[in-house]
Amino acid sequence: MDAAGKAMEEILSQVKRVSVLIESISTATEGQSTEIAQVSAAVGNFDAITQQNAALALVEQTAAASESLREQTMRLSDAVQVFR
Repeated sequence: MDAAGKAMEEILSQVKRVSVLIESISTATEGQSTEIAQVSAAVGNFDAITQQNAALALVEQTAAASESLREQTMRLSDAVQVFR
């Protein structure tokens, strides 16, 4: 085989190697894309939970404020009774 034939074989071998590497990169990219989608979904779930916790905290604050107002109303009612 002459030098040109060997060079062509080497080029063909390297092209096949590059093709295999590109396929590996493509497969890895697909896997990463799937994992990124899963992370994105998890972040969305965390966000929803955080919003639920914030709403729950607001409900608890409202309940505490209502209880405080009830207590103040009772004290005011007792104070007014003194004048009746």
